[in-house]
Amino acid sequence: MSEIPITSGPSLWRRVTATYGKMLEILLAACVGIIVIPVTLQVVSRYTPFIPSYIWTEEMARFLFVWTIMVGAMIGVREAQHFEVDVWPDLSRRGEALVRIVARIGVLALALVFVWAGLEFTRFAWNRTSELADLPLWLIHIAWPVTGFTWIVFAGEQIVDEGRILFGRAP
Repeated sequence: MSEIPITSGPSLWRRVTATYGKMLEILLAACVGIIVIPVTLQVVSRYTPFIPSYIWTEEMARFLFVWTIMVGAMIGVREAQHFEVDVWPDLSRRGEALVRIVARIGVLALALVFVWAGLEFTRFAWNRTSELADLPLWLIHIAWPVTGFTWIVFAGEQIVDEGRILFGRAP
């Protein structure tokens, strides 16, 4: 019988979530970089007579601002920075794992609310457009369920990791 080689690298799922996390970081940088354009146009057009005042810039800045916040929140959950506060005294490794599991269950609960309510929110805006720039409103509303789904993926992955520590199966 031939032996099956044991791979020591990350699983396919881990590589996919790591790639998704990296894509979110690039998207966040792009959102921050792009938001500078409509905001700069707004400011310059208010204080100079040679640039017309563009109304669409306000809505574009608002859309990008919402997406910037949501993508930042997704990355915050991925890096366990956004919802984690260290208030417990020195605990054992297993005790810390249990506390983090409880915290991440709270993140999962909020994520489910974001997905459920976000889908309703998006459905409400599906055939509507913004008043000034005539942009489809679902493009901004869909940020909520996407954020919730992403939190489920990242927090779920972290709960599995903490469960391995809690039950003594950590590497």
